[in-house]
Amino acid sequence: MAAPSSSLGARPPVALIAGPTASGKSALAVALAKAVGRGVVINADASQVYADLAILSARPSEDEMTGIPHHLFGHIDAAEAHNAARWASEARAAIAAAHAAGDIPILVGGTGLHIRTLLDGISPIPEIDPDVRAAARALAVADAHAALTREDPDTAARLNPADTTRIARALEVVRSTGHPLGHWHAAHTGGVGDTITLTPLILLPPRAWLRDRCDQRLVQMFESRAIAEVEALLARDLDPDLPAMRAIGVPQIAQYLTGAIDRGEALTLTQAATRQYAKRQYTWFRNQPPTGWHPHIESLNNDSVDELAIILRERLLTG
Repeated sequence: MAAPSSSLGARPPVALIAGPTASGKSALAVALAKAVGRGVVINADASQVYADLAILSARPSEDEMTGIPHHLFGHIDAAEAHNAARWASEARAAIAAAHAAGDIPILVGGTGLHIRTLLDGISPIPEIDPDVRAAARALAVADAHAALTREDPDTAARLNPADTTRIARALEVVRSTGHPLGHWHAAHTGGVGDTITLTPLILLPPRAWLRDRCDQRLVQMFESRAIAEVEALLARDLDPDLPAMRAIGVPQIAQYLTGAIDRGEALTLTQAATRQYAKRQYTWFRNQPPTGWHPHIESLNNDSVDELAIILRERLLTG
């Protein structure tokens, strides 16, 4: 990703608040928007785009938004397969609109792929042959990973052997294009990193604090409308491979609703999946950011949110 510029110059400012789920990003984004006076919040979380996942994606409520404009939240129907490239296009438009209005865009989210796609651009991968795609996706994940190890060992080595979607994608790319995924990832187009002055901050609270916060938030979700949310999704008889149907909490609650497990087991499984996801995000944001990004390793409370907002405001306005 492009590192932040040392001077605003002709490049308009954009703030980025990133980090794992439940780390306190949304509250900090609102505090920063108030601190700068004309801030608007732009979602950078893959699940929070879905209208049908208000609870399970922890999308900010109207009360939590406190009147601050929020964009790209809940604007996609669960029947659609939203992706990083589409989100980046939407985010570019939202950023441009904010700048045109004299506002400061504040990106907030934990989906590293989305953030990287926006800043660095997308890989110009050609259209995949439908027959190749069908064959790759028909394979059992173990067989697909074994094939990928032979045909694109670098990608196979960095993917989780149980990650069905990404393994199938990598396999279909190398088989259809004749080049491994890394070849295409080396060439990117459409990134905004070189056209903005980025002020990033990554929230990396203590792991034990984060695990407990994830667990407690899931309890609150289950006591709220999370189960009803999944019940409504199941009633639509959507393709189970859609991203919204695979979002954390949906498969687990679906098992409960169909009688395969009890409510307590559904909660336990969802908590475990959320902790694992937060761990992967934590590792990504710890290892991937370029020089010049600023981790903040503290749990947040009302005072520290305001203090961080002031620090970010100074960085944002001075470059």
